[in-house]
Amino acid sequence: MNENELEQLKEQEGHWVAVSDLMAGLMMVFMLISIVFMINVEQERNKVRDVAILYDHLRVQLYEDLKQEFAPDMARWGAELDKDLTFRFNNTDVLFDKGKAELKPEFRAIMADFFPRYMHIIAQEKYRNDILEVRIEGHTSTTWSGAASDDEAYIRNMALSQERTRSTLAYLLELDAVRADKDWLKSHLTANGLSSAKVIRNADGSENGDRSRRVEFHVRTDAEGRIATILEKVL
Repeated sequence: MNENELEQLKEQEGHWVAVSDLMAGLMMVFMLISIVFMINVEQERNKVRDVAILYDHLRVQLYEDLKQEFAPDMARWGAELDKDLTFRFNNTDVLFDKGKAELKPEFRAIMADFFPRYMHIIAQEKYRNDILEVRIEGHTSTTWSGAASDDEAYIRNMALSQERTRSTLAYLLELDAVRADKDWLKSHLTANGLSSAKVIRNADGSENGDRSRRVEFHVRTDAEGRIATILEKVL
């Protein structure tokens, strides 16, 4: 091997050494980026966990406050409170006349008693900033007398449930006892008619028509929104 060939071989070796050094440097950069990314992901995951814990504690505390306030009244109202903060009125005899959207006098009296006390609890400083929505939900059974099909029954019940929740919302906004919170209510209280989308079923799976026809109040917290904001920063 002559001198020229030796020089070329040395140049090639130097070139490959430089390339290998560059690749090693790039690998180190990628490793550092990966480590930083994993640290950020872990930090954001901890934030999600902390938000979930915070809102779980809020839900439990709010449930206990509502339970303590309304426990003596629920039996006579035909109402029940679930741990997911759904306050359910099941006594169809006092809610609305069949096929009608106007509140019966008995239900108006219940709402006049219930809602100001309900608002007094959920609109407290410790809760109100974390509440995204207070939903009034109207539910029906699957039946509609004279309907030509299940679809027609569903659509008619949808219109009826929506009218009922709107009339309930209108009545609540007229109560003098909640006038001070009316601005907050208008930005948080919503009327939602769901027709027969969420019927109540018996243990054997059959529909319980009486319990399906009901009105519910449901508090939604801002936990989902805060968690989504955290995840957006990661993704």
